[in-house]
Amino acid sequence: MRVIAGVAKGRKLYTPKGISVRPTSDRVKEAMFNIIGPKVIDTKVLDVFAGTGNLGIEALSRGASEAIFIDSKAEAIELIKKNLEITGLKSKAIVIRADVEKGLKNLIKDKQKFNLIFLDPPYGISVSFLNAILFMLSSYLLDADGLLVLERPAKANPMTVEGLEIESIRIYGDTALMFYRKKGHE
Repeated sequence: MRVIAGVAKGRKLYTPKGISVRPTSDRVKEAMFNIIGPKVIDTKVLDVFAGTGNLGIEALSRGASEAIFIDSKAEAIELIKKNLEITGLKSKAIVIRADVEKGLKNLIKDKQKFNLIFLDPPYGISVSFLNAILFMLSSYLLDADGLLVLERPAKANPMTVEGLEIESIRIYGDTALMFYRKKGHE
């Protein structure tokens, strides 16, 4: 796994041992960022269930102004910190170790808003919990003209989220990328 483009292009990222963290493959990540394009520049990014920090780090490398990473696992937090260090992007990042729901509630309390949100939950997550997370993100944390990217198993049904509309769904092998925008956004 590596940074594909931008100031940290080519840097290899630390990856987990075992299967407790499932990083987005370089192929899927490259396709995702080709779709996002220059919209990443000067954006504020939230990487939820961040794992290795792969997606937020790619956004920072490509010109995002700031990224907040949330994960509950100690192993993931250490990987994110190491990867931010080796890419030289640590100064633009905040790493939060917290239960995702609690971490999001704290961001809501602080009235944070994000232009770009990456949501890459564990594939075994319950649909009801994922719906609750999506509701918090769409209702309180996603900027009016922001983009939310949800990564799911290719066989999973698209998630219907109140206040959001699906802009695009792309399938890459076993992975589906679902791109959401606020309803009524042009």
